[in-house]
Amino acid sequence: MTARTPRPPGTPRGPRKPPPMPPEFQPRRGGPPLEASLTLGRRGKAIVPAARIALLAEIGRQGSISAAANRQGISYRTAWDAVQALNNLFPRPLVEGQPGGARGGTASLTADGWAVLRAYEGLNTEMKWVLGALELRLRSGKTDFDPTFLWSLTMKTSARNMLRGEIVSVREGAVNAEVVLDLGDGRSLVAGVTLEAARELGLAPGEPALALINAGDILLAVPPAPGEPPLHTSARNDLEGVVSRLETGAVNAEVHVDIGAGKTLVAMVTHASAEALGLTPGVPVRALIKAGHVLLAVG
Repeated sequence: MTARTPRPPGTPRGPRKPPPMPPEFQPRRGGPPLEASLTLGRRGKAIVPAARIALLAEIGRQGSISAAANRQGISYRTAWDAVQALNNLFPRPLVEGQPGGARGGTASLTADGWAVLRAYEGLNTEMKWVLGALELRLRSGKTDFDPTFLWSLTMKTSARNMLRGEIVSVREGAVNAEVVLDLGDGRSLVAGVTLEAARELGLAPGEPALALINAGDILLAVPPAPGEPPLHTSARNDLEGVVSRLETGAVNAEVHVDIGAGKTLVAMVTHASAEALGLTPGVPVRALIKAGHVLLAVG
């Protein structure tokens, strides 16, 4: 047996090992980590966003605020501020930390911390039951609203234009697929996507989809006057509309085009182009969009 060398007096102890997490929070083999999707709060009271609960769970798994911050993709300062905010919301702290200097420290959840996670997970479970019941009602058609509206309300994107429609046809080529969306009121939009993307998204006639279009990808043209030759373009989409609003910036102008059926497109053009085309509210225009500039999203 090897003799254990005694630690000299005054030598700082290394970071202590965090206590084991409760069994229900142990990572499941092949399963996803603990997730939180609720934001807790009452009117006029402090709100606990889902991100802070997720950070709390990560601290319980990692035993370190720094490691938890890395896993969450946030800075240590942001994580520490979140821990302080959580600790301030409860009678007793949820997280206890032990500084470790250059070698790093440890952090662990207190009994109250694990209790909060259990309560939060319980709420998530209850929400899953509610959503499960709602899904059954949606499938049976026993609701008084279109279930795809929920998807439209929760979609977030950086694209300036989002148009909801129903897929009319999907024509596959050697490499790409041409997808036609019915926007309503006789309007349609054509998107060009790769075959791989079309199959991964499960694009098929009758399915709803969102068309995403950047403002800079929309070209505007003024319809020719009577007697002038017609306008020919290579753009797959040629939508007629009327300028409803014009907002000018330092360099460019944001042009809002009413294309009917309550739908509006927003295009970004230079001041020079806006002046050359005479773009003012009420002027008829044509929005030209290449099929390859139309991105599709499905729920």
